[in-house]
Parts: sequence; C-alpha cells; structure tokens
Amino acid sequence: MGATVIDGKAVAAEVRGRVATSVKEFAGANGGRVPGLATVLVGDDPASQIYIANKRRQVEEVGMRSVHHGMDASIDQDELLGLVAALNADTEVDGILVQLPLPAGIDQDAVIAAIDLRKDVDGLTAPSAGLLAQGRPDLVPCTAQGVIELLRHTGIELEGAEAVVVGRSILVGRPLASLLLNAHATVTVCHSRTHDLAGVCRRGDILIAAVGSPRLVKADWVKPGATVIDVGVNRTDDGVVGDVDFAAVLEVAGAITPVPGGVGPMTIAMLLQNTVSAARSRSD
Repeated sequence: MGATVIDGKAVAAEVRGRVATSVKEFAGANGGRVPGLATVLVGDDPASQIYIANKRRQVEEVGMRSVHHGMDASIDQDELLGLVAALNADTEVDGILVQLPLPAGIDQDAVIAAIDLRKDVDGLTAPSAGLLAQGRPDLVPCTAQGVIELLRHTGIELEGAEAVVVGRSILVGRPLASLLLNAHATVTVCHSRTHDLAGVCRRGDILIAAVGSPRLVKADWVKPGATVIDVGVNRTDDGVVGDVDFAAVLEVAGAITPVPGGVGPMTIAMLLQNTVSAARSRSD
C-alpha cells in the first residue's frame, strides 16, 4: 500500500478561502479599504513573469488590491531603492514583494534590507529572520510557512517528532528549521557537506527536501512511514520533478507531497495570508 498523497492544491484553496473572509472583515472595519500588495519585477525573466502574474491574479481573486511595478533590467540600484522607499511610505500598500532573483549589478541584500519590516510579506529582512530565530515570529517566509500548514492540515504531530531538513537557504531551509523548533520538533539541518546524508535522512519522522536537486532523495533514504515534504522544483527532460524520487518513495513513506501540486500552491496562499496579517498589524 502506497503513501497518502498530500493535496497542496486543496489545502491552498482552504487558506485562500480564509483569506477572502479576512479581507471582507478588514474592509468592514476600515471604511471599505482592502489590503494592498505591491509587487516589483526587475527585468523580463519568463519564470519570474509567470510567478508575478499568478500572485497578482490570486491577490485580486481574494479581494485585495494589487499594485505592480515592472522595471527594466537596466534600472540602477538607487532608482530601485527609491521605489522601495516610496512603497514603504504609501499608506495604501500593506505588503511589498520584490521578485527574486534581481539582475546582476543590484545588491539583493540591500534591496531586501530597505523593505519596511511591517510590509515584509516575504519574511526575508534581517529583523524578520531574527524574530523568527528568537521564537517570536511575525511575518515568515511563505514557502516555509506553507510546509508547516501542510503538516498541520495533514494531522502530523510536530511536537517531539524528529524532523530532517535537507537544505539551508534563507527562503526555505533556515526559516523552516526555526518553525519546526518553535513547534517543539527535534530538528537536523543537512547540506552538501553532511556526512552520510542518506543515513541522517533515514532518522526523520518528517523529511523535508529543499535543495533543488532532481530526485535526490531515494527510497532507501526514507524511514518507513515517514512524512516526506518535497519543496524542490526542477525542470528536466522528463518535465517538472521534485527533489524526491516520488514513485519509489511513495512505496515507503506514510505521506508525501507531489511535484507539482504539493508545496508550490501553498507559497502564494501564505503570501496572501501574510498580506492580510501585515494590514491588520499596520491598522492596529
């Protein structure tokens, strides 16, 4: 009997439904004003254009206001920082999302650092990361938050569980480790220099792969009955695949997310939730 396949699309739809209700409540308490999300895209990268279009569409579907700024790749850093400063000062904007990566020649860290903490709906500024690391999270990176939402929705007990996170990026691995620690899991973070990676992975009651390496995690890396969350999105000759050898691991795990249709839909859903949270905090 194979593992239960966790339907990220269905969970994301539930989150969007809650957000839509929250948007109506916010508007009712604020004279009809709805939360606003500003997106900034520098350059014409096709994948980034698709991501931004999906985000804007879903923002509008839940009743929020979408403000978009598309900038030429030749923009200089000072001009981009000026735009961020203007969005920080705009009272109608509750969240700011600068689509990454930025073109060469622009200091990505400097641009992220310029975003007002109260509008950091991507949860990437140093103050946001610091609050999360201290166990006092405010706005949390969306993909990491989406993984926790999936685990909780599936009924996975986090407290006391041994969780193994493969990957240490600021977008997923590091914030996810903090969220799991805050939920009282025992957490091991693995990376390219981890000795006996397969053996460490086999310890996990919960195994999360977020490294961007196609089908890295094999069936014999997985503890029988473990919950496996695949964050990877890799474009190959076989199409889009995750960091987990899905077909093989399906026969070993207790529950597993597919790619696509697992973690991916949760990222935008949590962005919407963060925007409403940011609007409420600023209103209060």
